Order: sequence, then structure tokens, then C-alpha cells
Amino acid sequence: MTLKAIFLHGTVVIDGFLLSSLGEGALAAVGLAAALGGIVLGVIFAFSHAMQIRTAQAFGGGDLVFLKSVLASGLTVSLSIGIIGVGSILMWGESLIASLAPSTDIAAQAQGYLVIFTIVILGESIGQCIASFFNGCSRSKLPLYGYLMSVPINVVSSIGLIHGLWGLPALGVAGAAMGSAIAITVQTIFWVVLLLRTNRHLRRVAGWHNDTFRPTVKRHLGFALPIAATFVSATVSTHVCSLIYVNMSLNGFAALTLIAPWNMLAGQVAMQWTQATGILVAQLLGKGTPEAVLDRFLSRAWKGAFVAACIVSLIFLAMCLSLDWIYPNLEAETRAILFGFLPILLIIQFPRATNAICGNTLRASGDTVYVMHIFIWSQWAFRVPATTLFILYFDLSAFWILSLFLWEEVIKFPAFHHRLWRGDWKRSNVAAT
Repeated sequence: MTLKAIFLHGTVVIDGFLLSSLGEGALAAVGLAAALGGIVLGVIFAFSHAMQIRTAQAFGGGDLVFLKSVLASGLTVSLSIGIIGVGSILMWGESLIASLAPSTDIAAQAQGYLVIFTIVILGESIGQCIASFFNGCSRSKLPLYGYLMSVPINVVSSIGLIHGLWGLPALGVAGAAMGSAIAITVQTIFWVVLLLRTNRHLRRVAGWHNDTFRPTVKRHLGFALPIAATFVSATVSTHVCSLIYVNMSLNGFAALTLIAPWNMLAGQVAMQWTQATGILVAQLLGKGTPEAVLDRFLSRAWKGAFVAACIVSLIFLAMCLSLDWIYPNLEAETRAILFGFLPILLIIQFPRATNAICGNTLRASGDTVYVMHIFIWSQWAFRVPATTLFILYFDLSAFWILSLFLWEEVIKFPAFHHRLWRGDWKRSNVAAT
């Protein structure tokens, strides 16, 4: 799961690198189009996280009717989101891009990219749902195989279509979107074939988990919405804070911008461990595992989360000690700000990891609304207002702005741990949630 996540986020970095040779205008066009398409993809990914927990509950219980219901409901919800998102882009995307783009040329390039990118959205609406189903069934290698196939296809086809190599047309910005569309199409077909080969027996299972299909989809949506809302809220609050960062000094803003992809990539080590813990807890709860066994498992998983947090901290230590080599062209002041982030980056990994263990365990038991409230209130009642005050009124440095992420974890800590230590999650009947 960690390798798959690194491939997923690394592809975005690769696309930006491949287009950098076309100049700032091309990058601006892709950034604008990706921002709009990324909203739909973000919602799809949010629902796919709920899908893998729900699948794990069904898989752990060994209930084939429940498992079939989860797969059919998840595909219905995810594909509906993809279709609605694509329809919205085709109806309003062009006018929105025209109002946001700095020039007509950039607007035209962004529109061309976005139209092709709708293929990626539809492919991911199916593919991410299937990948989450595999994860929930403890077949996490199968989604990884899909990325091992699609990433090279994406890179090679994008290079050829951007620059017109090997007899291919030179499509520029649109070539990058076409390369991604080809790769995602191949990846989705591969996963569909694997699904048919490994789970074709589900087609012969009669009945639905909630009597008929409609209430089954409604129940799945009710379970998934709080989880999806948590992820969407996190994305939106981060974007709002990024807009506020524009009011900082140039060096501080640049430092916060540069640390974001490092957080995203390095953090996958601990994040995927905690998500895998949630999947396994859901499976154990589905089996009706005794409380003593659940306690032993979670204790060991918790120790693993601390090891993962140590690994992430060491990655950031190596990064900060290598700033002169990684970013030789940055101004000395920006590198100094980045190095000053080190104490926060070392400390935050531990409360973040233990909070994530709590959150994913509670989600696995069906306690999704409580987890949603913790995230939303800590983001919108604390981090966003505090960011506004720290930047617009107190004019504090980037160090103190980044420290708000640490304080957010500290605020979430008692709410998460009190709920987990109360122990209700161990007695949850996940088939009824």
C-alpha cells in the first residue's frame, strides 16, 4: 500500500517535470486544469478509503452477500461521482478556466488538457474502487501491480506525445493528459480483469445485504459519507490555508510550499501503516474476534506505527541536512527557514501516527461520525482561524505557521485516545453498521 501511494503521488511530480521544458505557461495551464480535475479525483479517493474499510468488514465476516453488496454499492457510488464530475467539467469547466486563466493561450491549453483528463476521472472512478476492494480483501499486491504497469506507460507515452517523438503527434500540454489517460485506461482494464478472475463467484451470490439493492447502496453511502467528508474537509482547509500563505514573505511562502510535497511523500510510510491497521481491525471485527486478541493486535500495530514515525522523522532529518545539495539554487534565507522546520518535522510524526491509529481503528468499528467531527472541528475551529491570525494580524514567521499542524495533532490527541480507550469499538457489530 505504501509503494502504491508513493507511485500515485510520484506520478504528479513526474508530470510536472516532463512539462517543465515547455515553460511556465504550460505549467500554469496544467496547474489550473489539474486543480479543477483534482477536486473530482479527491472526492473519488475519499470514497475509496471508505470502500476499503467496508470491504474489510465484509471480508472478515466471510459473508459473501455482504461482500457482493459492498462491491456493487461502492462501484455505483464511485462511478456516479465520476459521471457527475465529468458532466460538471464539460458544462462549466471552459467558462471557469477562462475566468481564472491569465491569458487566452493558457486558457486554451488548460481546456484541452481538462477535456482529455475526464478520461482519467472516469477510469479512476472504477479503478480506485476496485483497488480499495482488493486492499480490503488483503490482496494489496494487486493494486501495486497495476501501478507498476501504468507508471512506465504514463511516462513513456507522455514524453512521446508532448514532444512528438517516435512518429507520435506533438500535442504539448494535451500530450501529458493523453499519456495519463492511456495509462489509467490500461490500469483500469487490468484491475477489472483481475476482479473478474478472482471474484467471479460473487456474481452467483443471491440477495443483498439490506434486502434490496437500493437500501444497500443507501446504507453504504451513509457509512462512506462521514469518511469522505473528513478527507474533503482536510483538502479544502489545506487549500484555504495555502491561499492565506500568499500574504507571507516570499521566502517563508516558498519554504512552506516546498515542504508540502515532502510531507505528502514521506508521510505515506506512517499513513499507509495506520490505514492497513484499520483494514485489519475491520476484518477482525467482522470475524467477531475476542477483545483480548484485538488488544494484543492493536498494541503491536501501535508499536509499528511508532517505528514508521521514526522512519519518517529520519527522512526529514536527512532532507534538512542535505538542503544545500537538494536545493542549491534557493536563496540562503529560504534554506534557513526550511532547516528551522526540523524540530517540528521530527516531533509531529509521533502524535500524528498515534492519532491516525485511533482514527482508523474507530472508523473500522463504524464510529465514522465521531472521527469526522474531530477532524473538521480541529481544522475549521482551530487551524484555519489560527493561520489567519498568525499571518494577517501577528505577521509571525513560517516556523510558527507550520507549528499549527503540530498543535492541531495535540488538540485531537485527547479526543481520539479517550474514545479508543473507552473500548466500545471492540464490541461493534460491523455487519449492522
